[in-house]
Amino acid sequence: MNCVAKDTLLATDLCGIKMKTPILTGSGTFGFGEEFADFVNLSSIGGVVVKGTTLKPRRGNDGVRITETPAGMLNCIGLENPGVEVFLKETLPRIRQYDMNVIVNISGSSVEDYGLLAEKLDATDIAAIEVNISCPNVKEGGIVFGTDPKAAAAVTRAVKSHTGKPVIVKLSPNVTDIVCMAKAVEDAGADAISLINTLLGMQIDIRTWAPVLGNITGGLSGPCVKPVAVRMVWQVAQAVHVPIIGMGGIMSAEDAVEFFLAGASAVAIGTANFTDPSCITKISDELAAYLAAHRLENIHDLIGKIKIPQKEA
Repeated sequence: MNCVAKDTLLATDLCGIKMKTPILTGSGTFGFGEEFADFVNLSSIGGVVVKGTTLKPRRGNDGVRITETPAGMLNCIGLENPGVEVFLKETLPRIRQYDMNVIVNISGSSVEDYGLLAEKLDATDIAAIEVNISCPNVKEGGIVFGTDPKAAAAVTRAVKSHTGKPVIVKLSPNVTDIVCMAKAVEDAGADAISLINTLLGMQIDIRTWAPVLGNITGGLSGPCVKPVAVRMVWQVAQAVHVPIIGMGGIMSAEDAVEFFLAGASAVAIGTANFTDPSCITKISDELAAYLAAHRLENIHDLIGKIKIPQKEA
């Protein structure tokens, strides 16, 4: 397949962001992009969602932070990052050379934190802000923003009021009603929704009888979560009008196609980057080949085209 054909098939627009492909990198799995420059042409992918950024530097959790599980992995990195000031002064100027769409994932421990982060990032040339609401609200007794629709909406409004950038809210799957959460952030002004974040999991060492992870529990990702992620994308796609970025266990173009059929406008690759640092390019090529084989003119012809059997009366 020639490059022109591939560009035509995969080119898309997400919240006003011109993207060469509908494939992004998952936050926390691709560093700041520069770490993968030897494996991927960064300017050729849809965009890089950089690792989670906080107001102050964070050293992350102590002890074991990552462990493999059947068909996946658990992690409890603890949002290790140099802080927003270092990102703005050192990291962002350095990664501009790659001519890529930079989307900054932000995390906070209060509604005010999120607003301040959005304000600091607003004056930059980043493409968008992704809001990680899978964080505890220290001012409200530790309740996770992403499990309370009112708290999630409050964070969304705070970010929207401090930036003119597109705001993508990343939803946690650790809820009873994902549609309720999606509607709450959409009503609060979210320009797009990404889902899913990791599922809460745990692993115990049967030799020592102790938790494997230093933080006891961690986020489960990888192929094992894909059916849950596809289901949630499908549910949310039927309930909201903003674009959805689907993620969770995508290891191949075939996996990505499921998310598009379920209603995602774009997808993000996460855990697969650890198994093959060039996988995002391969998945893009295979996705273009799939579209061509099915005589589709553009990725938009695939979005939401799931065929649900009609029930007999």
